Amino acid sequence: MRRTSLLERVRLFGRAGIDVVATLGRSVLFLLHSLLGRTATGNGFQLLVKQLYAVGVMSLAIIVVSGVFIGMVLSLQGYSILSQYGSEQAVGQMVALTLLRELGPVVTALLFAGRAGSALTAEIGNMKSTEQLSSLAMIGVDPLKYIVAPRLWAGFISMPLLAAIFSVVGIWGGAMVAIDWLGVYEGSFWANMQNSVSFREDVLNGVIKSVVFAFVVTWIAVFQGYDCEPTSEGISKATTRTVVYASLAVLGLDFILTALMFGDF
Repeated sequence: MRRTSLLERVRLFGRAGIDVVATLGRSVLFLLHSLLGRTATGNGFQLLVKQLYAVGVMSLAIIVVSGVFIGMVLSLQGYSILSQYGSEQAVGQMVALTLLRELGPVVTALLFAGRAGSALTAEIGNMKSTEQLSSLAMIGVDPLKYIVAPRLWAGFISMPLLAAIFSVVGIWGGAMVAIDWLGVYEGSFWANMQNSVSFREDVLNGVIKSVVFAFVVTWIAVFQGYDCEPTSEGISKATTRTVVYASLAVLGLDFILTALMFGDF
């Protein structure tokens, strides 16, 4: 009996590994098919603009509000720590570097996954459950090109822009608290920030992070919606998987990218 139980565990483990590899292969083929070539109709630009509004503009409010409050918290925490060493005038440097290098891309990606990513999964999953995707295929329209591709490109374009907005409003929120509340000299705040921020090492690396996160989060979101079971329970599980998988992917990739960009390798 113990031998049978061990064999059963090995079988289940092997089956799980095969399922993971198969899902990864399907997702790669799904991505290539969606991105290569033009859309199935001639109105690809209009579809893209519509999705840019849905995933980008509609996410703007949560990005701006979150960015302001995180910048304010960073300023408070940074001032509390730096004042112990007599360096409270460097709070602008700390706020800017933290947002541009790390929190701007990462928090934006997590918020994007929770708001826009889950919406993309639910929308495509609902189209699948109501056989809208099958209907498009029956009339000769490729659903990957007509439905999925505009959403992929919209996510790729909008999330880096949202990350930039997050960092800008975060710096503004930090400046508001530091200058108007904590008494940091305005000139010192902006001068220290400008002198410490490097375009190549800080701004450009933050942009690279946001582009990578946009690619991964949007890919996970649309694939989970397209690959889910066409039931209400299947859509619910796919939406949950999108948020969990995308969040873990962002945090893991953030460590890898940070090690490559700022580590001594």
